[in-house]
Amino acid sequence: MRSPVLIIRTGFAPPPIRARHGDFPHWFRLATGLPRERVRVVDVVADEVLPAPGEVAGTFITGSAAMVTERAAWSERTAAWIRAAMDLGVPMFGVCYGHQLMAHALGGRVDYLASGREIGTLPIERLTEADDDPVAGVLPSHFHAHTTHEQSVIEIPRGSRVLARSARDPHHLLRYGPNALSVQFHPEFNAEIMRAYIHRKRHDMRREGSDAGHIYSAVNPTPIARSLLRSFARHHRLDG
Repeated sequence: MRSPVLIIRTGFAPPPIRARHGDFPHWFRLATGLPRERVRVVDVVADEVLPAPGEVAGTFITGSAAMVTERAAWSERTAAWIRAAMDLGVPMFGVCYGHQLMAHALGGRVDYLASGREIGTLPIERLTEADDDPVAGVLPSHFHAHTTHEQSVIEIPRGSRVLARSARDPHHLLRYGPNALSVQFHPEFNAEIMRAYIHRKRHDMRREGSDAGHIYSAVNPTPIARSLLRSFARHHRLDG
């Protein structure tokens, strides 16, 4: 029997979004193309125990409404697991909170984005550092991705490489080693999920001076960003 592919759940989508669109593990499974029987979900917020890193074929780490800077006990335990998994070369792909947690676990620094909340379908620039990357190297020089975050990776871990950025966040896509990537944007979101998050945050956005209506109307599908999850799964042979 093949080892499972782990989805580390670090939070839940808000109830109205979850009721209509499902939740993080479902979105990841669809975007990666992973068969249902290959996936094992562990809810670390509920203190479910992570398997030993050597017992999984690979892992995806979800987003969360929590903040890495809170240093919650469950989050710090997961950071320790990430370090152990890195030592074994386990394929890992972190998204949003998962991106920040991987960077934090491996020696980077996470904090609030100085320019404020980044939300909506935004242009992302692939850097020349990604030219030879086995997963990100196929990305075009510019593409769009869905984003929603207040915190970000402020300082990257030593030895990691920045592969993509936005106009306001220089660290949207990081490579940590041959088997580990993370992204600040949300490749697992579809356009309807992105619109639902903007609608939910519209009052905060207006208070902060953002044009929520314009950002909402600018949402579009992001197939190139979404393809990263499936490309990672295929590259590491997780989808069979």
